[in-house]
Amino acid sequence: MKGIKKSLTEEYLYLDFSHQKEGCIFPLHTSVTLFLLSYCDCTVFKVYLVLPGESTSISLPKNVPSEGVEVQIISRQELPPIVQSCCLPAVVERPDNFCRAGLAVVLRHIIQKSYEADPSKKEILELLGFKKTCLKACAEVSQWTRLCELTIPLAVENFLKEAFDQPPTIPAAILELEKKLSEPVRVHNDDKLRRQKLKQQKAAGVGPSLAKERTQNKGHGQETSEEGDSSSASLELKVAFSKLTVHKEPASASREPSHVRKAKASDLPPLDHVFAEGLYFTLSDIVLLPCIHHFLVIICRKLSGKLVEFPLLAAWYQRIQEVPRVQTAASQCGIQFLSLPELQTASSQQPPNLDETPCAEEQNDPSFIGGPRPTMTKLMEKGIEVMFSPHPCPTWTLDWDILPAAVSPKEGKMSSDRALRKQQQLNNLVYMVTNQAKPGDRIVDFCSGGGHVGIVLAHMMPSCQVILIENKELSLIRAKKRSDELGLSNIWFIQANMEYFTGMFNIGVALHACGVATDMVIEHCLKTRASFVTCPCCYGFIQNTSKFNFPKSEQFKKTLSYKEHMILCRFADQTAVQLPPQRRLIGKQCMCLVDLDRARAAEERGYSVQVISMEPESCSPKNNMIVGVPI
Repeated sequence: MKGIKKSLTEEYLYLDFSHQKEGCIFPLHTSVTLFLLSYCDCTVFKVYLVLPGESTSISLPKNVPSEGVEVQIISRQELPPIVQSCCLPAVVERPDNFCRAGLAVVLRHIIQKSYEADPSKKEILELLGFKKTCLKACAEVSQWTRLCELTIPLAVENFLKEAFDQPPTIPAAILELEKKLSEPVRVHNDDKLRRQKLKQQKAAGVGPSLAKERTQNKGHGQETSEEGDSSSASLELKVAFSKLTVHKEPASASREPSHVRKAKASDLPPLDHVFAEGLYFTLSDIVLLPCIHHFLVIICRKLSGKLVEFPLLAAWYQRIQEVPRVQTAASQCGIQFLSLPELQTASSQQPPNLDETPCAEEQNDPSFIGGPRPTMTKLMEKGIEVMFSPHPCPTWTLDWDILPAAVSPKEGKMSSDRALRKQQQLNNLVYMVTNQAKPGDRIVDFCSGGGHVGIVLAHMMPSCQVILIENKELSLIRAKKRSDELGLSNIWFIQANMEYFTGMFNIGVALHACGVATDMVIEHCLKTRASFVTCPCCYGFIQNTSKFNFPKSEQFKKTLSYKEHMILCRFADQTAVQLPPQRRLIGKQCMCLVDLDRARAAEERGYSVQVISMEPESCSPKNNMIVGVPI
């Protein structure tokens, strides 16, 4: 046990600290992280509060849980170099070459380490939710992660700042959260629970509308005990709070009545929210609690008439106080819960089941019929044709036979045929990068996975600093293990969403970055004026996001609509070897056109860009490279 404890204490948690006002520590990311440390009773990290300036002559703020936790104040200049390249919060393992950055990644790591320190705390691990996926999807692709991790904390911070001077405006993000709490819950055992709810409603002798009204009234803290009367306590509350208690009642072995078993799925009552993500208390609730608490404090103080607009949020706020350990953690962090009046929830129509019907716009759009040829013809009429730049050295290859075994992708868990194709892919990327790199350059391997590209580059170019950025923890741990076997000293590992890396670099590289991840890599390079070598993948996942609209280049925008561009993206994914040759050829042409749009967009921002086919083309169905150099 001593060995475990020693390894746990060798991690350092860095949190931004700008100021404290009326018991609230800013930024809210820091308040959230400190609340989770208290909730988990976690003492395995050495905590540093990082001031924006150079001065550190300031006392520790109030409401920082300090029992069993070592907390110090430092300046940004004192951060380890790897952390200076990242957004906080961040956790670093010694030696300082493995960093986890960004709120969701850091919070998930705190939960994991708290459980490892005391495996009896299974309720801590359950914060990660079903299949441990709570806030695992990065904010760039998950609207829910973005709402919890970025949008709401920032919106509430701005709301609090505005409230100090004038009556504030209700943030749109809070309105969005209230709306989400009104949506039916979807869980993995959805059908079973909805049938149980139907049985409960029938036994109580009420219709769905009256049952819903009773459930909403119970949601305001009137009854949350699992021992409550079965005819009055909502099914959702029973399910939710049974998971938060040690003793669970055994499931009934009796068969469901016929009218319940034979009921159509469309006739089953929807499940209502108990907590933020649905029925169960998760990390999302931990993230939202400090934010919503400080929001409600201002609402009650300055805009009390607005409180009636948030009945579901108020009910959630009351309910979350009954979760074991929450009151204790709140007290340690200086959160004094408000006592809110009971609010009436306005009845609303059940939202349509979006899972059952495709997007209406896409379903009715006739341009999705007939394949990509009309779109390709339209581009040709404007002088935009499939055109690849020649490969500068198609026969170049690394001498894999003399390289250490840990450099080769054969060390990974893949077949020999796949490993050979991976080597061929690496030959192409390594050639492009080594032709551009200079001694002292910093090279970033975005979406690095197990480090196939980054480890080869770090080994081949010891005078360059190589940084692997990857959101999946296990992939990065495997990469670090391979690096340690090679004794590489010029390599960093950062588990973070791409946008949380803020350091300067000279070359960005990405092998098979999925969908818009390729566009995010290119954008990151453009902003830093770095060269880029990317090999796109998963064209079918490309779609408009909060950051990108397609087509991207002015030349393509003048010719194609968004829907027409999406046709190219969908057909660009049809390059698998088992498809007929003619179909693969069309897929390859669509790939080229999609990447030409990306290339033209970069050229409009002062880059020289080429779209090149990897050699041999058989190394991958997704064998395009986009190579850009700032002019």
